[in-house]
Amino acid sequence: MRRGRLAGQVPADDVELTSAVIRAQNGDEAAFATLYRRLQPALLGYLRCTVGEDAEEIAAAVWREIGRDLTRFRGDGPGFRGWTACVARRHARERSGRATAASRHPAGPGGTPHHAHCDDRSDGRAPSAAAARDLITALPPAQAEAVLLRHAVQLDEAATARVMRRPRAVVRLLERRGLRRLARASGPRAAVPEAAERLGEPR
Repeated sequence: MRRGRLAGQVPADDVELTSAVIRAQNGDEAAFATLYRRLQPALLGYLRCTVGEDAEEIAAAVWREIGRDLTRFRGDGPGFRGWTACVARRHARERSGRATAASRHPAGPGGTPHHAHCDDRSDGRAPSAAAARDLITALPPAQAEAVLLRHAVQLDEAATARVMRRPRAVVRLLERRGLRRLARASGPRAAVPEAAERLGEPR
């Protein structure tokens, strides 16, 4: 998590990510593998909540495009994270097309959308990744995306606004409303942002 760092302090993971990007652009296959290991869980979590069962297929297409266009990328580690989110979002939107409200929510084995269930955790523990997916996919789409980009993909507010193509103030409001809805659905002390960060974990 990036919260709580001193102003102007660059997180060590961002420095390491930047280094891996530079090395991968110079043809270092091990560095590209590092980028994949670092970012795939977050991208997969984002895609599972936006396209459901097609997530792994789309993630593979995303990484093919990233590998093809990597040398054209200009930026640091956080910028690379934002770029991968842009690529993933575009692929997801292309797949979804003009989906109906029902198809925007990943369907369960029976073909019906997932619905959030109340998981009133009085101990303050975060919901599981699976429960978090159910909760987030029940949000209005824009709120769900803001929460996912901020807490699963771990973009900052400015990067999230660029990916969503919305003003920062709007993104801030969407995230706040989404987290408030999630807290009401999962229990007042549930650590929903923490669960969102684990959305890419295996089912």
